Amino acid sequence: MIEEQGRVVAVEQGAVWVETRRRSTCSSCSAQAGCGQGLMDRLGVDAQRGFVRALSDLQLAVGDAVVIGIREDLLLRGALLVYLVPLLGLFCAALIATAMGLPEPLVIAAAIAGFALAWLLVRIRSRRTSDSPSSQPVVLRAVLATHS
Repeated sequence: MIEEQGRVVAVEQGAVWVETRRRSTCSSCSAQAGCGQGLMDRLGVDAQRGFVRALSDLQLAVGDAVVIGIREDLLLRGALLVYLVPLLGLFCAALIATAMGLPEPLVIAAAIAGFALAWLLVRIRSRRTSDSPSSQPVVLRAVLATHS
């Protein structure tokens, strides 16, 4: 389970909206001096906040600190779907066009069409499965504040 800490900003029936702070790993990277992301972090661009809807059966209120989580296999499957499938569509369409003996401009057009078709299929599938409870982040636990 991949975990992220955040703060509840809204409460719904069976779910909460959690504000998380986007962090980068630039401080531990050896290429930070020559990296554009490192520069963006130093300029304060990394201070963006993300909002995530997470399923919860806990009694939470706005302002509560929580830990949300998502299964690793969902993240890996999503990354493969979003990045790999469109590229496979591009390469397959280009290979088919090449095998048909089409001239290079048509091979390029076929590759772009294959990419677009695969991207459209990914988008349709994502919309169909986005409401599935098994693919939603969940609140794992509330973080108790310590008083000094």
